Amino acid sequence: MRSEVLDLMRRHGCFQGLEDDALVEIAEHMELVQCKPNECLHQPNTPLTDIYFVIQGTLKGTRRDLQGNERVLWVFSRDDQIGAIMAGEVSIPEGLFAVTDCTLLKLEYKKALSLTPKYPKFRINVLQAAVKNFRKNFIEEKSRPQPWVVAIFHSSPATRPLTQRLTRRLAELGEQPRVLSDQNEEERRENAGYRVLSKGNCELFISEIREQIGGRQDRGRLFIDVDAALDPERASQLIELSDSVMWCLHAGDEKSAVERLKANCAHASSCREKINLVWLLADGRGISPFAPELNELVSRDFKVTFSETQSPLGKTSLERVIHYLRGIKIGLALGGGAARGMAHLGVLHVLEQNGIVVDMIAGTSAGAMTGVPYASGLAAKQWAEIVAVDLKPPLLFRYLPDGRNWYLVYLYRTHKIDVMLRKYLSDCRLEQLPIPCYAVTLDLVSGEAVIRDHGDAVIAILESINLPGLSLPIFRGGQALVDGGVVKNIPADVLVDRGCNYVIAVSVTAKIEQEFPTKSAMGRVSTVQTIMRSLLAQSMGVNSFGVQPADAIIEPDVTQCDLTQFTEAVEIARIGERAALAELPKIKEQLQQLDYPLFADVAKSIPTDVATSPPLSGIPVPSASAQTL
Repeated sequence: MRSEVLDLMRRHGCFQGLEDDALVEIAEHMELVQCKPNECLHQPNTPLTDIYFVIQGTLKGTRRDLQGNERVLWVFSRDDQIGAIMAGEVSIPEGLFAVTDCTLLKLEYKKALSLTPKYPKFRINVLQAAVKNFRKNFIEEKSRPQPWVVAIFHSSPATRPLTQRLTRRLAELGEQPRVLSDQNEEERRENAGYRVLSKGNCELFISEIREQIGGRQDRGRLFIDVDAALDPERASQLIELSDSVMWCLHAGDEKSAVERLKANCAHASSCREKINLVWLLADGRGISPFAPELNELVSRDFKVTFSETQSPLGKTSLERVIHYLRGIKIGLALGGGAARGMAHLGVLHVLEQNGIVVDMIAGTSAGAMTGVPYASGLAAKQWAEIVAVDLKPPLLFRYLPDGRNWYLVYLYRTHKIDVMLRKYLSDCRLEQLPIPCYAVTLDLVSGEAVIRDHGDAVIAILESINLPGLSLPIFRGGQALVDGGVVKNIPADVLVDRGCNYVIAVSVTAKIEQEFPTKSAMGRVSTVQTIMRSLLAQSMGVNSFGVQPADAIIEPDVTQCDLTQFTEAVEIARIGERAALAELPKIKEQLQQLDYPLFADVAKSIPTDVATSPPLSGIPVPSASAQTL
């Protein structure tokens, strides 16, 4: 047991630089603690009498507010210590609970007080760890834990370049990542951070990994690069030792991946939170296979391509993995606003052109109608052109009074919008999108917002844009669904709840023109305009709540754009571009405060004339004669 404790101590930063005799003496007073998710290590309002050193896993320190709601005040993960400042005889209000499977070392506080004067290096290390905890949880509250030990399992040789690309990019950011691999690649012989693992002996294989983890403080992030066919005993131990797992595969590997993950997780319990799927997508294909059984075994997924396609996937897909490794998650909240919401496409285009990679999108109404297609791989400018063409009223409606408005009613009532969307999204599901995207709708039965994160992508859009008055509620699963803008017009909180630590909100209803549309030739106000104006006014009331969690707010002035003028989508998108460019310096500055090396080059050259910014290529825009509406 003592040798195991010594081995674990050498893997923790608080014991780096100590002589062997110091480690042995401290180890005599250490107790090994292992706990399961939700297990309580310290009850609130009782004295904390021990110091804990986190070897692996995640814990949280919580407190109940006056309403009885649990608030998370502290988050602890690998290499943290708990209690160096708080421990003593006085009761503390925080409780300490495991979030995942955890391995810790426990040292009685009184014994620590007698040991730290004897070993000054130990005292300095503990104090530095305490300061790091304080900064992480209070001063730098937006930073997220970074996985420092990352296991990468490859289902085929085709995914092997991922490790090399990740390490190269991290090196550009000033890191010195190391790689342990089960392959002896000749071209990497000159890489001092690359080592080959022993293949035959399981015990030696794991001991080599432990040795490398123990030296992490001096040598940086560690990638362990292995074949997914690794035997379950070694694979499960590797998963246990890692902060994060990337299971790399492409279409056709789903069945074997399910079998291997089940076998590995049977040995390594509660490993789901660690595991990420990384889909390697074929050139020109932005949608991953639908694999529900596989999704149940992992916490999140990434879709990457090694090609240089000009789409939201393309060059930026690997950067989303880098964001994850650096503890960054950028969210974009797109609000409702009918045709004015086409300004979102201009914002998306500017962010993409200036190197700001979005990790997650949440959209309400028009925000869903722009966000979901973009997340599927359709370029922003391309989608603006599609909307302008496909929603152009045919000749008959153009001659009718208020024909453009009645055409929208016709599209709603006859389900033609469904037909239009499926030309480009087909039967794609939200789970398959290259960029995670959420659509917000309202359930009239419960009166609460519904956040769609899975299921048919087209249906998710239709639910979110289902304007009351223009169409009947969509009845599905015991719910009556209408436009989500009634209760959550700008869903920034949706992104914060899902782990985004930087959120950009785009509101196209922040401003409202101070005149009501003039009467039509028939001597009455348009019904469609009245409904949309009412929703616009209501949206202004809920916007103040929706944007509160956002770090940056972009508010295109689209007050001169008609709410039903979808044929002007390209021009409205340009208004969004100008508004995004105006906010870009502030966004850049805030991102650099989060991670300067990662965002140092963002928006170095900002185009001064958005009209000359290059359009993105993609699926050809159908001609008016080819419309199916």
